[in-house]
Amino acid sequence: MKRHIIQFQISKGERYYVAQAADLPIVTQAKTLDELTENIREATELYFEGEDLSELDIAPSPSLLVNFELPAAYA
Repeated sequence: MKRHIIQFQISKGERYYVAQAADLPIVTQAKTLDELTENIREATELYFEGEDLSELDIAPSPSLLVNFELPAAYA
């Protein structure tokens, strides 16, 4: 079954937002969430560049799902 979604987790460090793919060795960072969005797309494209996605069991145009980790808020 081909994977149609590549999932990323975003966390906020002291200076940068960091995105890391859940199941693949793709990591990127940026100062803003807008920059990070573009970096995630670019890093994913570069990771798969020249690869046959069908051999990796990945759909030709997978979606990128991004989860943002928020610190716990206590009342």
